[in-house]
Amino acid sequence: MNVNDLRATGRRLLAELRGMRSSGDLKTPIGTGAGGDKTYAIDRKAEEIIISSLESLREPLTIISEEAGIIELGGGGKRVIIDPVDGSRNAISGIPFYCASIAVADGDTIGDIGLSFVINLISGDEFWAEKGGGAFLNEERIHTSRDEEFYLVAYEAQSPGRDIERILPLLAKSRKTRCLGATALDMAYLASGAVSVFVSPSPSRSFDFAGGLLLVKEAGGIVTDTEGGDIGGTALGLKRSSPLLAAGNEPLHRRAAALLSGR
Repeated sequence: MNVNDLRATGRRLLAELRGMRSSGDLKTPIGTGAGGDKTYAIDRKAEEIIISSLESLREPLTIISEEAGIIELGGGGKRVIIDPVDGSRNAISGIPFYCASIAVADGDTIGDIGLSFVINLISGDEFWAEKGGGAFLNEERIHTSRDEEFYLVAYEAQSPGRDIERILPLLAKSRKTRCLGATALDMAYLASGAVSVFVSPSPSRSFDFAGGLLLVKEAGGIVTDTEGGDIGGTALGLKRSSPLLAAGNEPLHRRAAALLSGR
């Protein structure tokens, strides 16, 4: 499997999901995914497209997906971590900010991810990264912000009453803040330099951030837990595992971690 295989999958997603944006049934849940969230028709369709594309590669793979759970193809092999529609709530509400996220790992932990792909399902922008090979937006190499100012801090608030209070010291120091609702896409735009810092104070699941993590690292950024701890040993799976703090560079990350810890 290589990045061209993932980009081909992305093109299928764009073509086949486009008509669903106007579906009257989009807001009706059709079940519950393996990750515990409600499943909508757009989630199911996106997952079917991705899995069928992976099946066509005829490689031994172990799929870890938000909706279907764990699926072994050809007896299992490399881990493929999928969030078919990251930002499902945006998608069903008509808010044009959501993506599909795919990461490929040679082992069982976040640190084993060697290939990632995130596609904006509205604009068609493709972000991808290979370990040691850099990060890209469409055909252009991208880099995180080199500036040390908190120009734009993006965040995820799974439980607003608790989460926003915890990150308020960081938000108060930023020039602008955004809660956009799609973690992998937030991290992709951080990798491109558009976002200074991204924080998610509640534990996230690996498929929420697996695609974005390698993008940030290969673009020159830093990703840890909110206390600055290494998350490379975090197991790939369906359970909530780690809060996130991603920053464009070391000074930004150090200042953000200090603000979050009250230092």
